[in-house]
Amino acid sequence: MTQRKEKVASYIKELAAEFLARENNRTSLITVTHATVSPDLKRSTIYITVLPNSKEANALGFVKRKRKELREFFKKKLTIKSIPFIDIAIDLGEKNRQKIDELLRNG
Repeated sequence: MTQRKEKVASYIKELAAEFLARENNRTSLITVTHATVSPDLKRSTIYITVLPNSKEANALGFVKRKRKELREFFKKKLTIKSIPFIDIAIDLGEKNRQKIDELLRNG
């Protein structure tokens, strides 16, 4: 990633975490683990983890429903020409890491 892309992705991650902390319905813990940005800065994927795991589908639906409001929040805070289209995904890498940690503890 270029330095500009890294900065934009990092800032998007911070802003998404701030937005979700404010908007979260408190039935689950939603954590923004990282964000990626396309080379043209037109698309961004925000990766989240959810605790407890049983609330994952509901939390993902909630965050996806809030995408329009999140984009408006970005418009106020980001200083780039065009605000990227936002996609939300569960961070499977983090889930796998947590599973490995659990297996190592219990093994």
